[in-house]
Order: sequence, then structure tokens, then C-alpha cells
Amino acid sequence: MTTDLAARVEDLEHRITTLEDVDAIRKLHFAYGYYIDKCMYNETVDLFSEDSEVRFHGGVFKGKAGAKRLYIDRFQKQFTGGKNGPVDGFLLDHMQAQDIITVSKDGKTAHGRFRCFMQAGTHEATRGKVPLQQWWEGGLYENTYVKEDGVWKIQILDYRPFWHAIYEQGWAHTPPNFVPFFAKTFPEDPLGPDALIEAFLWPTHKVVEFHYDHPVTHKPHTYA
Repeated sequence: MTTDLAARVEDLEHRITTLEDVDAIRKLHFAYGYYIDKCMYNETVDLFSEDSEVRFHGGVFKGKAGAKRLYIDRFQKQFTGGKNGPVDGFLLDHMQAQDIITVSKDGKTAHGRFRCFMQAGTHEATRGKVPLQQWWEGGLYENTYVKEDGVWKIQILDYRPFWHAIYEQGWAHTPPNFVPFFAKTFPEDPLGPDALIEAFLWPTHKVVEFHYDHPVTHKPHTYA
């Protein structure tokens, strides 16, 4: 095999591997969406690497222990009464879309940007058991993924909910502090994050940093 041909084969193998990695990461993130739709929080935690972080609503949950504290100890207790799986009368649909995935040259890490649109609420059949409510939510993920022993896992899940809206009134009338940010850390809050970070919600409107440069100019993004 000539040097030129060997280089072309190596390049093609790298491209194929990258495409396979992108597909695997897309499936990984979409699986995350399906699991939290159905309150399958045990399966959700299994998607994370041991050194993972979950950045959510003004808090950072560190390691798999932090992910377990958020998804199993907090969400599972709050939404399903400790059951791993859906309960009648509770809706939590996360639609994932507009994915842009960038794999590192060495194929060991990757970044992904996804949009989330959520419909959530409780059915009137649950009246008296849980608060009767229904709302919309929109946000962005800017995640980091790591390949461990040939398997892609979530290393940093950075979810930024942009806005919430009461279904009946819409986003023009979202009340202040509709979903409060975390204010205390673990262990002061037994179910709280390990650290607090800056966060914002509608009507505050900011850009979540892009992990990639402009695809045409190849320049970093600039904005006021």
C-alpha cells in the first residue's frame, strides 16, 4: 500500500469512527430524555461517568453520588413517591432537538448542544394528592461526554432552563421566581447541590456559550 493510499484509508477510518461516535452520543442523550420522561431515574444515573457533574438550576451536583442525590433522592421522591418509573396523572415530556455534536480529535471526549422543550403537569385525577398544575419549559443543554472503555457516557450535563410558563397564561405572564434557584448546598440541604453557580430565567435573556466556532467563518461567536 502506498503512503498516499495508507493516509487516505487512515483518514476514512477516522471519519467513520467520528460518525459512529456522533451517533452513539446522540442516542445517549436521547435515551436520557426518554428516561427522565418516564421518571426512570435509576437508569438515568447509570448514563453518567464516575467523575460527572450535573449543572442544574443554579447548582452543581458532583460525581455519581451527586447525580443520585438529584435524580433518585430528590426527583424520585418528589415526583413518584420513591418509585422508579412513571405514576398515573404525572406528565413530564422532554423533547430533545437541534443537536450539534463535536467530537475531539483524539475521540476521547465530545461536546453536544441540544434544545429541550418540555410539557409538564398533573391530571385532575390526582387532586388532593399533589398540587394540580400544568406548565411549559424551554432550555438548552451544553454537555460534555467522555468515552470510557469504548462506551460514551455523560461527563457534564449542563442544562439551562431558559423559561417556564404557566399553561393557561403563557410566557408573557411568568411570575417572578416561578421555580426558585437552589439557595443552599449539601449537607445543609440534604438534597441540595455541592456548589452554587450563576443562573438566569426568563424574562432575563442571555446566550449560553457555544462549544463550537461559527461553522462558516470559523470565528468565535461575539454578542453584546
